[in-house]
Amino acid sequence: MATRFSLFRFAIVGAMLALFALTAVPAQAQQPSQVNPTASSVKEDQLLKALGSSGNISGRVTIPDQKAATLIQPEGRTWREFHEVTLRWIGAIAILGMLVLLTAFYLIRGMVRIEKGRSGRTIVRFTAFERSVHWMTATCFIILGLSGLNITFGRPVLLPLIGLEAFSTWSQMAKYAHNFLSFPFTIGVIMMLLMWLAWQIPDGTDVEWIKEGGGLVGDKHPHAKRFNAGQKAIYWIVVFGGGAAAVTGYLLMFPFYATDIAGMQTVQSIHGIVAVLFVAVMLAHIYIGTIGMEGAFESMGTGTVDVNWAKQHHDLWLTEQQAQTGAAPRPSAQPAE
Repeated sequence: MATRFSLFRFAIVGAMLALFALTAVPAQAQQPSQVNPTASSVKEDQLLKALGSSGNISGRVTIPDQKAATLIQPEGRTWREFHEVTLRWIGAIAILGMLVLLTAFYLIRGMVRIEKGRSGRTIVRFTAFERSVHWMTATCFIILGLSGLNITFGRPVLLPLIGLEAFSTWSQMAKYAHNFLSFPFTIGVIMMLLMWLAWQIPDGTDVEWIKEGGGLVGDKHPHAKRFNAGQKAIYWIVVFGGGAAAVTGYLLMFPFYATDIAGMQTVQSIHGIVAVLFVAVMLAHIYIGTIGMEGAFESMGTGTVDVNWAKQHHDLWLTEQQAQTGAAPRPSAQPAE
């Protein structure tokens, strides 16, 4: 009896082994000889194509800042290309092009001299308050311009020249200066807007001034009031350019209060373009006010200009001032040459 039970048990075990062997063969045949763990993974370009050119790839986060859930933003690549390539080309062409143009103009035209020489008599052109506002805004602009250009050109241009440690120190100082000096710069732009607005409305005199080259091209000296067409153009460039730089700059200083990531990228692009063009235009303004025109710097330096300078460049304004005061201009502290 025990022998029969043993034979039956061995028969059952044998049948189970045979059944297992028969079912294992097809399963083993389905397994690949080599396993590639990334064969079925989704590639980045597949996700971008599936989402479209403007789609974002986002996950889920439990922190309050939901912007952290954005994993991939295709527009970020466009912004990076603009910031690292396109903006540098725009800035280089605008600023270096302006320097080349001004150099060529100076070599050909030279300084615009006071044709009748200095008269030895001066007249007040700008008050101490006007000059203080101008120089506060101008000083802030110069520092803002240099520190801002460092963001775009510092790494490829300045870093190889001064080394990593000095560049890091300079960049940190430039960042703080750029942020904090933006406030007095903005105040200065607003004050100039209000202070000189009454004299900045274009009129027929400005049209004739432009037609005759403003006294810079040729030998004619067109009529001009307190501000000529060129100065009015600079005024409005400062107002709108400075205003645009200030608004976009504050949006960058206080990120995500008014816009999202895509908006921040747009704001930074606008800020960069406005800034480099602003710098290029101000180079022309600095040129005219210094080496480009004899006697021009004195108007913002001492606040007074020579009468012959005023007759040559702002004759209508000089006549108006003399009619209002009813007195002759005061003698200059410097003897006439």
